[in-house]
Amino acid sequence: MQPTPEQITEALSRVFDPELKKPVTELGMVRGVDVEGSHVGVTIALTVPGCPLRHSFEEQVQRELLPLPGIETVSLSFDVMSPEEKAALTARLRGGITQRTKGISLDRSTRVIAVASGKGGVGKSTLTANLAAAFDRLGDRTGVLDADVYGHSIPHMLGVHQRPVVVDRMIVPPVRGDLKLMSIGFFLDENEPVMWRGPMLHRALEQFLSDVHWGELDTLLVDMPPGTGDVAISLGQLLPRAEVVVVTTPQPAAQQVAVRAAHMAQKTNMRLIGAVENMSYVVGSGEQLFGSGGGEALAAELNIPLLGRIPLDPRLREHADRGEPLVWAEPDAAAAVEIMALAEAIAATRREEGLGIVKALPVMGASR
Repeated sequence: MQPTPEQITEALSRVFDPELKKPVTELGMVRGVDVEGSHVGVTIALTVPGCPLRHSFEEQVQRELLPLPGIETVSLSFDVMSPEEKAALTARLRGGITQRTKGISLDRSTRVIAVASGKGGVGKSTLTANLAAAFDRLGDRTGVLDADVYGHSIPHMLGVHQRPVVVDRMIVPPVRGDLKLMSIGFFLDENEPVMWRGPMLHRALEQFLSDVHWGELDTLLVDMPPGTGDVAISLGQLLPRAEVVVVTTPQPAAQQVAVRAAHMAQKTNMRLIGAVENMSYVVGSGEQLFGSGGGEALAAELNIPLLGRIPLDPRLREHADRGEPLVWAEPDAAAAVEIMALAEAIAATRREEGLGIVKALPVMGASR
């Protein structure tokens, strides 16, 4: 007894594109199905040749079709979408987004959390990577935008090495499990430095953000560049309705410059939801290498809650170097527990969307 066409279609509807997170039947990727006796051959049209995650299609097709009545063997072959098919796919995916405003191509329902700091070296990127892992563990559909243009490091920390897929001028983020990631570093050769000036950088960020297709996300974490320079200001314009978590260490020098980053976020009409004190004490000994009180002082000056105090644990660095966030690798570690608690505290804050920059910022020294 052979399976009916309806049974085969239903089975293939449970095969998902691992990056677009939608069924291949819905995406128009099933090019053909051939049934000969107890054998079924399926052809799937990929968005690009040499798709790095094609093994996922093979595993899913085998898993869904082999249990059908009368099926003993299954084979899968691949083709590539035509330009017309890619354009149709892009229109189908874009059509499902209720745009926020001009800027990032993201649904209005997605909560955007920008992780900011006044200076580098406070562990902001490591914290962002682990927060992403924490939101993923909480069951959120999570994305990470590595917007630290001059110090992009999130792909290494999350162990994501494949490049984004470009479909008809739409950029599909690489994934690790259910976690989506986009970084400017994906578009550079090896460890090439970013040597762009203000206006060029702004235009590149604008195109970069508007062309990325995030799909359905609950939370997007943005690793902001430290300080209050061109990139941070541009992101304030391009990330409307974002909320900001400000990271500091306990020492006064870090706390004071963190205040400046927070004030810049407020000037771009992003909403401050809380402060985080990182490297508060050494795990095990409790030693306060960087002093104490910076997080409390930052929260008090900005009139925002202190959402968490994250201990200094060498394993945070060790696992980040291996591309495996501590929250995933050792969820019972003290730092991992505190980061999970921080993610829960952020999720529990009341959402009040910011507005984005409402008028252009002046360019100092511009000719009249």
